[in-house]
Formats: sequence, structure tokens, C-alpha cells
Amino acid sequence: MVFYSKQAENDLEDILEGLLNWRKITLSREFCLDYVSDIIDVCDSLDTITSHFKTVYETHKRYGENVHKYFRNKTTTWYIIYNRSLPCNIFIEKIISNHLTVE
Repeated sequence: MVFYSKQAENDLEDILEGLLNWRKITLSREFCLDYVSDIIDVCDSLDTITSHFKTVYETHKRYGENVHKYFRNKTTTWYIIYNRSLPCNIFIEKIISNHLTVE
């Protein structure tokens, strides 16, 4: 089962808000909602994957032990940072893009 921290829920809201108010290009509300929905779908499937990768960046380690990379397009990767407990509970702690990740 997948659980979201308050921080992760705020991150999803911030992503939606950022897309809706992006100054570089105007995106439709439907596109923005679908974009965030796609991220949620990836998050919700994490309890079914068999390979879990450890966080590498110090920025990510502050939030959790595991990370899943969601490659949205050629320039944007979303890092879904989470902890897990047996048998298959996933606790999503943070969702951050490669644009905000400090290496």
C-alpha cells in the first residue's frame, strides 16, 4: 500500500500550481491535471515494483532511504523519495524535480 506524507501532498499541489502559472508557456488546466495525475500513478505503483534504489544525493537523503526516477521528458526527471516497510508499504516523503535537486 502507498501512503503520502503531508510534504508529498504539498509537493503535488505545488507542481500543479507551478504548471498552471508557468510564465514560459501557457498550459491548459486539463494538461496540468493529467501531468500531476501521471506522477500520482507512478507513485501509486511503487508498492508493486521489485527493485528499490537507495537515495544518492544528500538533498534526497534528508527525506528518505529510497528513490524512484520518473523520466517525464528529455529535460525533466521527477525523483519520488520514499521509505518502505515490510511487507510492501511505501511511504512517499518528497517529490522533487531534477531542476531543484542539488547534487
